Amino acid sequence: MRQTWRWFGPHDAVTTADMLQSGVEGVVSALHHIHPGAVWPVEEIRARQAAIATLPGGGVSGLAWEVVESLPVSETIKQQGPGLAAHLDAYRQSLRNIAACGIEVVCYNFMPVLDWTRTDLRHPMPHGGNAMAFDLVDFVVFDLCLLARPGAAEDYGAEVRDTARARFAAMDDAARSALVDNVVTGLPGANDAWTLNEVRAHLAAYDGMDADRLRANLVDFLSEVAPLAEELGLRLCCHPDDPPFPLLGLPRVMSTQADYAAICAAVDLRANGVTFCTGSLGVDPAFEPEAFVAALGPRIHFVHLRNTRRTGAPDGARSSFHEALHLDGDTDMVATIRALMEEEVRRRAEGRPDHRIPMRPDHGQQILSDLTRDSAPGYPLIGRMRGLAELRGVMVALA
Repeated sequence: MRQTWRWFGPHDAVTTADMLQSGVEGVVSALHHIHPGAVWPVEEIRARQAAIATLPGGGVSGLAWEVVESLPVSETIKQQGPGLAAHLDAYRQSLRNIAACGIEVVCYNFMPVLDWTRTDLRHPMPHGGNAMAFDLVDFVVFDLCLLARPGAAEDYGAEVRDTARARFAAMDDAARSALVDNVVTGLPGANDAWTLNEVRAHLAAYDGMDADRLRANLVDFLSEVAPLAEELGLRLCCHPDDPPFPLLGLPRVMSTQADYAAICAAVDLRANGVTFCTGSLGVDPAFEPEAFVAALGPRIHFVHLRNTRRTGAPDGARSSFHEALHLDGDTDMVATIRALMEEEVRRRAEGRPDHRIPMRPDHGQQILSDLTRDSAPGYPLIGRMRGLAELRGVMVALA
């Protein structure tokens, strides 16, 4: 697999020199300063390509922008709201401009409102470092007691509701404010920092929308953009829901292997594919990575090798979890990499030009100098470098 690294741009605490010294082969990036629904201009794309190709202080890095993550799908498209046609036109034009600049892989997601959800961005680990974590009770505190979402109580069992109310009563104002900030952080780099009233307004826009309707909207979106992507030689790949269970009364439609199989069948084009994130999917106890690759391997266009570990008692489909070390979570990473490398062998035998699948070490624990470095949540330098080194070792051994 091709070893890539997510980079948020020139403001990122990690530099192009850091990436180069970490053994990175290619870069994953996005234009987070351009609002969803607007066109990505060619000049902006080329400026980011130039920044990636340049070392701090000058010089050539030898790195290139190889994967877009993400070209965001606007809430207007997800909801099929007013202005839909203009937003679809903008998305298609952005795809044309990305293709014109030589980038072939475009990751996106179809999660309503929040792009990922954690309750603690720096949860202390036994080794002295930190990890991002989702604590189910804390999330119920947010949903039930802070956001006070109508109908929230109906979504949870009595035991977790009672525990959450007791925890809320024991929290001071600073702890409550920190929890709100953590939950609404959203996608790193997107600069989203919503108030509770803004969250309520975003949720209200999905009133009455169930999973069937959201899934139909995703199929409609792909029917509009995937044929163009196929024509341009682009590979679109949808990221799974993170975490892979419903939150805040919102539907989820990309949480399981069955979800991906249905969407790939509904728009049956090679350009319509999968971002195989083992961390998001792996929160589900039913996730079987080898079976996923066996069933959908030809449509996997991008891989996030990331591990999570479930903790505590579940409440229905929901459970607490934290970001684990790459080789130390609930997902068997060695078996996963073996399955992906076997898929690459099949592709080479078929003569596919995309036989080498881009991967990146997704997320990472804060360790060593990460603890004093101001990096985006989940994206520390040393923690990801450790993960990449471990994953690279597995790949070399299996090869």
